[in-house]
Amino acid sequence: MVVLARPMQDEQMASTYEYRALELREKYTGGRLSGEQLEKVLNEHAAQGWQLKFLTRAGGGGLNNLRIFLTFERQVD
Repeated sequence: MVVLARPMQDEQMASTYEYRALELREKYTGGRLSGEQLEKVLNEHAAQGWQLKFLTRAGGGGLNNLRIFLTFERQVD
């Protein structure tokens, strides 16, 4: 198979990104994880240039077992 590709223009150049993974647990947040607590974490990271890419919920089935994994991305200059 032959694949033809045009050379990338400057604006199409691949960017470099870095990632940060953060785990939130109810027992570390003083009980039930509220929307305000999650919003605070998101805004703190956004102020540093991070953008939320994924939010994954895991756990449950018992008190203080809920875990939320946040994956942030930001472009590296």
